[in-house]
Amino acid sequence: MPLLTPSDIRSLADTLGVRPTKRLGQNFVHDAGTVRRIVRVAGVEAGDVVLEVGPGLGSLTLALLEAGAHVVAVEIDPVLAEALPGTVERFLPEAADRLTVVSADALTIRSAADLQGAEPTRLVANLPYNVATPVILTLLATLPSLREVLVMVQAEVGERLAAKPGGKVYGSPSAKVAWYGAAAMAGMISRTVFWPVPNVDSALVRIVRHPLEASAGQLGENPRADQLGVPREEVFAVVDGAFAQRRKTLRAALAGWAGGAPEAEVALRKAGVDSSRRGETLEIRDFARIAAARAQPAGARAANSPEA
Repeated sequence: MPLLTPSDIRSLADTLGVRPTKRLGQNFVHDAGTVRRIVRVAGVEAGDVVLEVGPGLGSLTLALLEAGAHVVAVEIDPVLAEALPGTVERFLPEAADRLTVVSADALTIRSAADLQGAEPTRLVANLPYNVATPVILTLLATLPSLREVLVMVQAEVGERLAAKPGGKVYGSPSAKVAWYGAAAMAGMISRTVFWPVPNVDSALVRIVRHPLEASAGQLGENPRADQLGVPREEVFAVVDGAFAQRRKTLRAALAGWAGGAPEAEVALRKAGVDSSRRGETLEIRDFARIAAARAQPAGARAANSPEA
């Protein structure tokens, strides 16, 4: 089946009067082999409901439809959003009824209702580099139906999202993504497959969401961070505090969050975390234990702390 070629991309852009802008992070993929590879690595199968953010001129959209998926495309540019159904009708008419276009900013999506009732199980997208991390975190938070993510992002961003504790690039995005699932790099993408050609390399990142929460009696000895009963917002506040001044020890870095260094020391001690450690050495479950400890009465210890 025909997918968009470089000449198709240029022709569509000219017809629509579209000029890629840095503000919207627009770099359009023009290589059929690349978009088919993304679909293959994502494991998209016929019948899947796939959320695509930033479809642009439709290169990846057509490849997803070619695989038999139902595609919900969220596009912030109203000109591109309006044109996408016509592009699909022209290049892959038999799949036109499997496309839903939502003209919106992905950061404003709050539920399936904002996607015309669709409940996508996969997110597959070439994300604008300047908003990739907040888009991923927003959609994982607001769309519990999403079970797997495969996104193309700036290589540096991908490394941060997939980083593990102790590494130089491990930071707040790494820890927050780990709250939702396991992230890993899934390949590199040449900058030559884009128009215009970006000044950075791109990478594929896969996130597999944690299994649905087990009942209290099935948590085992090492429950995940999201199973410790602490609201995500409270855990993320600890993460943000720890990485705001990453060169400082946790006792100092979390002083603002806890209301002072002594209070931070107390919370860390309750959680069984050495106050002289730094944020980049902690996994997301450690941050959750610290958040839980702050709410405990004096003398109590966080559940599942090493000292408990």
